Amino acid sequence: MASLKELIKTFNEAGPIPANCEVAIAAPFIHIGLCLSELRDDIAVSAQNCGVNAKEGAYTGEISASQLKDAGVSWVIIGHSERREGFEMAGEDNELVAKKVKVALDAGLKVMFAIGEKKDEREAGITMDVCAKQLEPAAKLLSESDWSNVAIAYEPVWAIGTGLTATPEMAQETHADIRGWISTNVSPEVASAIRIQYGGSMKGANAKELLAQPDIDGGLIGGASLKADFFNVINGVP
Repeated sequence: MASLKELIKTFNEAGPIPANCEVAIAAPFIHIGLCLSELRDDIAVSAQNCGVNAKEGAYTGEISASQLKDAGVSWVIIGHSERREGFEMAGEDNELVAKKVKVALDAGLKVMFAIGEKKDEREAGITMDVCAKQLEPAAKLLSESDWSNVAIAYEPVWAIGTGLTATPEMAQETHADIRGWISTNVSPEVASAIRIQYGGSMKGANAKELLAQPDIDGGLIGGASLKADFFNVINGVP
């Protein structure tokens, strides 16, 4: 807990956030309360996951979207690659992820909806096929107005925590393809308005070049969010 308080202190003292930048910290469940009480007002608090249950009930160990909303949480990450893959348990499939997105939106949360391909899928040239399959169930469940509270987080799985990063050109190409898919399968209006974040080892050293790309609207930051370098990413917003 002491290390978390020190990190919060670092963020609280890190200087102004650009007016065109929205910042949220996605904390583990057990740290959400401290973040809500001690983080500066211009940083929102997000959960890293929520249950698929729309109502409270016999869901031992689950934390529902409505409980997060009641606690003061604004955002939730749904569909992170680690949860899709599973860790010594079954991973979350595309349909389950879409249901969780809808439940979270209906509870009044904003959603960072994570999608992305593995290394072998990138090498096989099927990146957009994979992303489309992850997007399709959500496109069927969500209304057009729902999408106003969704940010798509494109995270190439091979670049998460590996130090590898898609080049700005590679990331831009995939972001543009995702935006094109949304335009065709949801609506051009949603495609134009939706934020598409890049989530693959973004850090202070590469954020400015990545965020300069026309279809990269933000970042889903991992390791760099655990240190002062997080604000170098924030200050890289054009």
